[in-house]
Amino acid sequence: MPLHLTKIAFGVQSIDDLRQRLERHAATSEGEARLHTRNLPKRAEELVGGSLYWIYAHTLVARSPLLGFTRAEDGRWAIRLEPRLIPIVATPRRAHQGWRYLAPEDAPPDISLADLPDGTVPDADAMPGNLAGELARLGLI
Repeated sequence: MPLHLTKIAFGVQSIDDLRQRLERHAATSEGEARLHTRNLPKRAEELVGGSLYWIYAHTLVARSPLLGFTRAEDGRWAIRLEPRLIPIVATPRRAHQGWRYLAPEDAPPDISLADLPDGTVPDADAMPGNLAGELARLGLI
């Protein structure tokens, strides 16, 4: 199973804002979203076929399938993503800088779009990450 990454959705105002940003990137990058980073992850080969899990409001809320890596014109590396968000079971996660690896066995499961009333990613603002974390620690969610 491929390895995954986690990354904070820095500067987004909502999950819908993140979705729109990915779609805008896709419109200008040959149908895929690209995030730029200075360094290629050391385990890059293991990440291809995995996903980038987005952290919003201290909670893992969605994932974007990871297509690979390419060298950008400015010498940095581009993380190539499918420009879509797949909803996952909301999981508390501390903030961090950059990206971090996520083992497949630690990745939260997807939420079926059929289970959602309107086919959208649940709003992470509904329960703050610190509250969700405390409820999870107590075994209540």
